[in-house]
Amino acid sequence: MSADLSPLIAATAQWLTRAYAPGGGALDSVLAGAQARQAVTVAAWLRYPTVLDAGLVMVAGPGGSARLDWLAGADLGETDEADHAWRTWVDEAVASWAAALLSDRRLAAAAVAAVGDSDHALGLPVEFRRLTAPDAHDGRAAPLLRHPDLVASLAGLHRAELLGRLDAGHEHAA
Repeated sequence: MSADLSPLIAATAQWLTRAYAPGGGALDSVLAGAQARQAVTVAAWLRYPTVLDAGLVMVAGPGGSARLDWLAGADLGETDEADHAWRTWVDEAVASWAAALLSDRRLAAAAVAAVGDSDHALGLPVEFRRLTAPDAHDGRAAPLLRHPDLVASLAGLHRAELLGRLDAGHEHAA
């Protein structure tokens, strides 16, 4: 049974789509949100691979978006209570890993393969097509979110950890 990481996933995906705005229009917004959510889901499942790991982060809290806001150049100043509340559930490492996955299809495919038999995916029909095989509509909807140069500073924050996690998973599978 999977621990519920939905507050962390929802907040981190929301942060990504706000920081790297969709192309335009309602459909683009929905498609960019779906791509961000798939990337964040895979990243969260990799970062917190067991039910115990997920439970611990849900108790301790993921850390919030303050450093990410600074990195993205977002001067929030005073935020209202509702805006502050969801931002506390943003996970910096998960956002970094998700940005890396969104900007590198081979890395995304490796990550999806790594979570395929995780505690989180156990017994669930999971499909991450918008992450691993985006179509032209997906690309137009999230040009900033998928651009390797534009997300490089975010993706680079915790990239070594991500690559280490994927290498460790590959060694265990062999």
